[in-house]
Amino acid sequence: MEIVVTLIIGAVAGWLGSQIFSGGGLGLLGNIVVGILGSFVGYWLLGKLGVSLGTGILGAILTGAVGAIVILAIVNLLFKGK
Repeated sequence: MEIVVTLIIGAVAGWLGSQIFSGGGLGLLGNIVVGILGSFVGYWLLGKLGVSLGTGILGAILTGAVGAIVILAIVNLLFKGK
């Protein structure tokens, strides 16, 4: 059950990040991957800054979305010309 919740949170966070970053989305699988990786990046980055976006599912989604935006920005910089 935990893996299903993780995948759902990752998908929502990745989708939200792609919408905020003005991307067209990466599809369901891409959003899940970016959202899950974004959660790690978001928790690390916000932890270093001393910021907490809350606890529970909503906090996890918001933190994942912040991390997804960071990942999408880096990917956009790296593959801008392609």
